[in-house]
Amino acid sequence: MKRRVLVIEDQPSNRELLCDWLEDEGYEVFTVSDLSSARSAVQKEILHAVLLDVQLGAEDGLELARWARRQPRLRRLPIIAVSAHAMLTERAAILRAGCNAFVSKPVDFRLLRETLDHWLGAIK
Repeated sequence: MKRRVLVIEDQPSNRELLCDWLEDEGYEVFTVSDLSSARSAVQKEILHAVLLDVQLGAEDGLELARWARRQPRLRRLPIIAVSAHAMLTERAAILRAGCNAFVSKPVDFRLLRETLDHWLGAIK
């Protein structure tokens, strides 16, 4: 079974870059660009992880993490923030919102691979 990842990213070039890399790594990828579509996708699809852009245009991507942690079925779903918000205080806020990990933009794909392996290691 392929590991299934939802990419929530509003910038088409960033979304395409992440999707291409994930597919090359053997993941099945789903994409959305806004919070409404993200909520629908995490409820509808069987997912192993979420890559979440923190700033989705005018929307706060962290709202998805906060919402997901209140849903019994989604509490353990790994949510990895992928964001240009790299200051330590911002990272702390990202983790407090319910994200499991943080990878800054521009994405270091070695670090993203290590992060995904850490959170999905047991899933083949």
